[in-house]
Amino acid sequence: MLLRQGDHVLFFGDSITDAGRREKHNHNDHLGVGYVAVVASVLLARCPELTLTFTNRGFSSNRVYDLEKRLQDDVIDLKPTVVSILVGINDTWHQYSRNLPSPLEDFRAAYRRICTRIRDELGARLVICEPFLLHFPEDRAAWREDLDGRLQAIRQIGAECASVYIPLDGLFAAAGRKAPAAYWVGDGVHPTPAGHGLIADAWLQAVCGA
Repeated sequence: MLLRQGDHVLFFGDSITDAGRREKHNHNDHLGVGYVAVVASVLLARCPELTLTFTNRGFSSNRVYDLEKRLQDDVIDLKPTVVSILVGINDTWHQYSRNLPSPLEDFRAAYRRICTRIRDELGARLVICEPFLLHFPEDRAAWREDLDGRLQAIRQIGAECASVYIPLDGLFAAAGRKAPAAYWVGDGVHPTPAGHGLIADAWLQAVCGA
């Protein structure tokens, strides 16, 4: 089990992590209504003796460059002992929807800088969750070519820096054989309640073994 007595677990990412934290509640101590809240609720109930604390620093529409810009304020200064990162799908999505380029080598370098700062400056244990995509609606399939290169970069960085790596893209692909894609992700990217439950289950299994 990765967690230890008194750990402060911080979740860092985009709208999938945000999950209504800012839009609906607009204060920093709220965990949102997605996988972060599920993970925290389960662990607080299951392991009260660990006196864990949880922070959500997801921010809707963020790309990897946005996470790097707010890394000091939203992660380093808060001194978490465990940091969970989920980012990368907007670097693909915004190229198609907003014509915002995110060259793969720039993406790789920014992601690596984030992870090495967390590791070297905080000494925190790092959980990397890979971004994921299901081909619903059908036009999302065109994004796969771009995302696959980012997944390979994240997997390489995970091998270098992460204490735990969670292969969400593969898990969502497998889930898509059990129920239609729309059951898990309403737009190919943003999880439904079932999708958030899938992420939470994967996180708990990878980090806690159960």
